Amino acid sequence: MSIAWVFPGQGSQKLGMAEDLMSLPGAKERFDFASDLLGRDLSAICGGTCQSNNLVDLNDTRNTQPALFVVESLLVDDLFRQNRSASFLAGHSLGEIVALYAAEVFDAKTALRLLKCRSELMADAGGGAMTALIGFERNQLEDLIAATEGVVVANDNSSNQVVISGTPDAVKKVSDALKCKRAIPLQVSGAFHSPYMEEASKAFSIELDQVAFKNARTPVLSNSDPTPTCDAALLKERLKKQMVTGVRWRETMEMMVSEGINTLVEIGPGNVLSGLAKRSLKGVTTTQLSGASDLGY
Repeated sequence: MSIAWVFPGQGSQKLGMAEDLMSLPGAKERFDFASDLLGRDLSAICGGTCQSNNLVDLNDTRNTQPALFVVESLLVDDLFRQNRSASFLAGHSLGEIVALYAAEVFDAKTALRLLKCRSELMADAGGGAMTALIGFERNQLEDLIAATEGVVVANDNSSNQVVISGTPDAVKKVSDALKCKRAIPLQVSGAFHSPYMEEASKAFSIELDQVAFKNARTPVLSNSDPTPTCDAALLKERLKKQMVTGVRWRETMEMMVSEGINTLVEIGPGNVLSGLAKRSLKGVTTTQLSGASDLGY
């Protein structure tokens, strides 16, 4: 059996997602570190009970990214305690940082410091828009994007599901012209995973340059280049590009199949990535691990 662990990104969060993880070893310590780093009670935010300041919404990018990392990394830690492992690792958007943690490229405290920086930069990058498109003809979409300045494919999730990103006018123009089953505007503060994140990407690259990456213990497929590698320098360069080049998830899944993956384990709340795999990959079994009960507790 060849197994891939995959980690979801923003959009998979939900209130109460950390509740049954608090009994896991190290859970309180990790939440406490994250809360001290952020200056707000992340555990309470995950439960929807925080009243300490204005940044109380779990859907605020500045909370979502570190919260998802804590939840997903605690699940990873317990899998390691059970001597379980994967053949390949990949994460969707912020999930790539969880994948790098699972590959032991850096530790949890380093990951949380990176995510604090990343989430703040992304939250401050306003002025853009994103829309999810479902059930379309890809050639028409590619033609519309080629003919429209200011819009790109940000998340290429599957053959019939993408997210486009760019200026509000350009995103609306493509969405209105495309024949598709559904076009869903996303509630985001900026044009994530597009060239409009260039300044944020440069600032995050400076932060990354301060961090020592180790060679991965398990091959990682990056969003900007979904070919597996363990090379520390290459993984860092690929992460630097992620904000502006987008998430090549469709190619990530195709690469997993070509590498012989037959079991995909989604580690984190929800089943978004499992759903994409079920609809796109034949002969691949999917499993979700979202809480302590899924780990055998």
